[in-house]
Order: sequence, then C-alpha cells, then structure tokens
Amino acid sequence: MSRKYKFHNPEAAYFVSFATVYWIDVFTRQMYFNVLEESINYCRSPASA
Repeated sequence: MSRKYKFHNPEAAYFVSFATVYWIDVFTRQMYFNVLEESINYCRSPASA
C-alpha cells in the first residue's frame, strides 16, 4: 500500500480504490475480510495520522 498519499481533511469524503491479487474474494471469506477491516480501522485511527 502506498504511503505517499495522505488525507488531511477529516470532514471531507474520499473515494478509495484498490485491487486485489489474483481476484481474491475478500468480501465472502471471513479471514480476508478481517484483514481488510483491521487495515481500514488502522487507517481511520488518530494514531496513524
């Protein structure tokens, strides 16, 4: 994941796009969904800013 782009306006709406390797079905397999969920929560946390 790129660390180059930073979002600085907490009030703004952002569009996020990503691709998966080998088209892994991240929304139907709980294990992959958990990794995605943890990653999004980390990005949203104040500690990551």
